[in-house]
Amino acid sequence: MANSSVKILLIEDDKILNDDITAMLSEIAEVKQVFNGADGEYEAVEAPYDLIVSDLMLPEMNGLDIIKEMRDAHIETPVLILTAKDSVDDKVKGFEVGADDYLTKPFHREELLARVEALLRRAGIDTEEKEINIGNLKIHLSNRTVTVGNQNVQLVGKEYDILVYLAKNKNIIITKDQIFDRVWGLDSDTTTSVVNIYLNNLRRKLESVGKNDLIKTSRNVGFILESDEQN
Repeated sequence: MANSSVKILLIEDDKILNDDITAMLSEIAEVKQVFNGADGEYEAVEAPYDLIVSDLMLPEMNGLDIIKEMRDAHIETPVLILTAKDSVDDKVKGFEVGADDYLTKPFHREELLARVEALLRRAGIDTEEKEINIGNLKIHLSNRTVTVGNQNVQLVGKEYDILVYLAKNKNIIITKDQIFDRVWGLDSDTTTSVVNIYLNNLRRKLESVGKNDLIKTSRNVGFILESDEQN
């Protein structure tokens, strides 16, 4: 079963191959499919992902330029280049602009999954993660439940997703746009104002079990789940 809390961006213009790779990666993560370089660059720079898998030869913008734009914007998301270009010079160029790994086509499914999981682990992301613990708050990823001590916290879908995202980025300020992009997606028909509604509901439910001020607002910046591991 895919871990819906892990997000992978796949940039590949061959639709059949894109679908095939998506089917492989969907075993361990939620995959966003993109079919050209311009859309890939937009997603890579504007939306939060745990890993990016990108071809090099793409319409509108090539993979090397996408990676360069990301690194120039100080976005450190791991990138796996997936391409038929297998010369040493091509690989060196990829690493020079900031790629983290390089896999040439054709490839075996097992090697792709192994490399993807290795990059995620290196970034501190465990695709087999079952639980997030913050003091006595436990987020059970396998069945999407939350407990505080021996009390259940009844969260609806997006409330739970927001809590997971903030918990995975504890002690880091996350903007409203980042939460919206991660939880609702860039192609959502709603607006970012919905974030406040769900966050208020989430806070109220956490407060009902003694978790007051776990999620704080940084004025005009975003939100932060502060943890000293004792709450």
